[in-house]
Amino acid sequence: MSTTTSTEIFEILRAPHVTEKSTTNKEATDGRVVAFKVKLKANKVQIKEAVEKLFNVKVESVRTATYHGKWKRQGKSRGRRSDWKKAYVTLKPGQKPIEFFETT
Repeated sequence: MSTTTSTEIFEILRAPHVTEKSTTNKEATDGRVVAFKVKLKANKVQIKEAVEKLFNVKVESVRTATYHGKWKRQGKSRGRRSDWKKAYVTLKPGQKPIEFFETT
């Protein structure tokens, strides 16, 4: 098992992916499934280690999906958005749910 430093954790886990679908999925599973935008070259083992170290929880499984960037135009100019990767992280039963927006 490789050791992940704190700077590598934030390189692997780019941001929480908060959409209607991910929020519904989280509510349906009592907070056990959480979606993250992750580094394109990160593998499931690295993602699992990063989530476990950052949030101090135990991860049951990780599912990943790679998305290709869309072609965009503005007038004559054409450009392409970057490819990106999303990871669905499932926590083990009994773990504290990960909350991104905690209200006080």
